[in-house]
Amino acid sequence: MSRVVPRTVTVMLGGVSAEREVSLRTGISVARALRSLGHAVLELDPQHADWTLPAGTEVVFLALHGTYGEDGTVQTQLEALGVPYTGCGPEASRLAFDKVRTKECCARAGLHTPRYEVFEGADHPWPQGWEPPVVLKPVCEGSSVGLRFVRNRGTWSEALAEAAGHGGRVLMEEMVKGRELTVGILDRSALPVVEIRPHEGTYDYHHKYTPGATDYLVPAPLDPRVTSAVQEAGLRAFQAVGGRDYGRVDILLDASDRPMVLEVNTLPGMTETSLLPKAAQAAGYDYGALCQAMIDLATQHQRAPQLSPSP
Repeated sequence: MSRVVPRTVTVMLGGVSAEREVSLRTGISVARALRSLGHAVLELDPQHADWTLPAGTEVVFLALHGTYGEDGTVQTQLEALGVPYTGCGPEASRLAFDKVRTKECCARAGLHTPRYEVFEGADHPWPQGWEPPVVLKPVCEGSSVGLRFVRNRGTWSEALAEAAGHGGRVLMEEMVKGRELTVGILDRSALPVVEIRPHEGTYDYHHKYTPGATDYLVPAPLDPRVTSAVQEAGLRAFQAVGGRDYGRVDILLDASDRPMVLEVNTLPGMTETSLLPKAAQAAGYDYGALCQAMIDLATQHQRAPQLSPSP
């Protein structure tokens, strides 16, 4: 790692979304790492709309997840303040947070995604032309919040109601049988592919955040040709939504070794079980070096301050 220039960094963590607890864990880990590198670290939990940045803040490390943190809102406010911040800009954040718009961007880029349909609210019968199993997801949520697997028609109504309870709009996808993979992106390059193998069942919220519940294979044991195809799909999906600096793209590899893009994460988790740090470690970045790389990238996007932050 190159010489660290000490800065005053404000870590924004917590927030008001359904992913608050994960965000707190991410933020605590990041703050600890940045302090160990010599930075002066302040912490800001934006639970109210009238938050203000601590005096002297030189760069903001966004450890927020979910609504407000990943949907472009806080990014727009920080742009107006002229303060550099980690992660993607406002428009890429808005696009990637909406799973349907992400699919549309990927389709225009010639990438494959699972077949899908969108529902408004929970009052819908089983859709014509479909057979179980299918996957239901809130259109705008992350960390597997509201994720439901429908393996028979009898569980449809309950599962749809659960998914619709997180914003109203629900994405239904075919359940593609294949290998669960993720591609970390750092500074316009794809990191080693991670394969995700939960010990039982599916990779849901429990398996994602419970240490020891899932095996992670890094680099994923894939044929080199397939590895290249998966990394290319991840990079192209990230570029399709206008991503910058770093992110993570979740992919299913189907039975024909075809990468199927599931979603793009513009502020991926940085907890002890998170996937981006695992991929970065395989590429030679320890946790502190990864955090420092994110700070270095952020400072390249300094903006002139405006009169006031956007609402």
